[in-house]
Amino acid sequence: MKIISNEKLIKRNGIISQVTSLSSLLILGSGMYISFSKPDYFTLSVAALLAGFILSQVGISLGNRFGRSPRPDELLDAGLKGLKNTYTIYHYSTPAQNLLVGPAGIWLLLPFHQHGDISYDGKKWKLKGGGFAQSYMRIFGQGNISRPDLDAGVQKDKLIKALKKTMAEEEIPNINAAIIFTSNSANVLAENAPIPTMHIKQLKSFIRKEVKNTQITKAEINAVNEALRA
Repeated sequence: MKIISNEKLIKRNGIISQVTSLSSLLILGSGMYISFSKPDYFTLSVAALLAGFILSQVGISLGNRFGRSPRPDELLDAGLKGLKNTYTIYHYSTPAQNLLVGPAGIWLLLPFHQHGDISYDGKKWKLKGGGFAQSYMRIFGQGNISRPDLDAGVQKDKLIKALKKTMAEEEIPNINAAIIFTSNSANVLAENAPIPTMHIKQLKSFIRKEVKNTQITKAEINAVNEALRA
């Protein structure tokens, strides 16, 4: 499998996540100090605490994707290791964050690192369990799955718009999406989800099975790859 990654963006965002996280700690600490030592500056302390909290959320979000190793893109590469060179995976180098192109078709891959039991209740994905760390992350809005199907739709629209610059609309193959959980402690129970939802360990076998279900041609694969690299 060929891997094309935007290393500059990954490195830059990794640095930003570190700077943002450290800055948030300093600002939060300042806000706490002001609130206890200078009660008359209550408004300033609240502003500092709010700014620090917002920065911390940005830092956590960026850190989860770019600041820790293995990163989500690295986990996807490891999960798909062994696919033939007829496949190309793009990380942060197309309008879709993680995109697989090959004989199984075009796949938007949406990785999540949540722990515990993951299910779909007919409207949204639900999390249960996962221990203290997962519960702590949910309090601050970092452990929720929200609506990845909507995110996939946004990425799909952006990708089609980009492909239309060099391809006619009728030449663009069907674009699929899959939700991938990468944590070893994730237990995926979402067979009824509107988008294929699975553990990273199931991804490679799923892609290989999809070859039988797709009608994409070699010419279409080459055309998409050329358009993306352009």
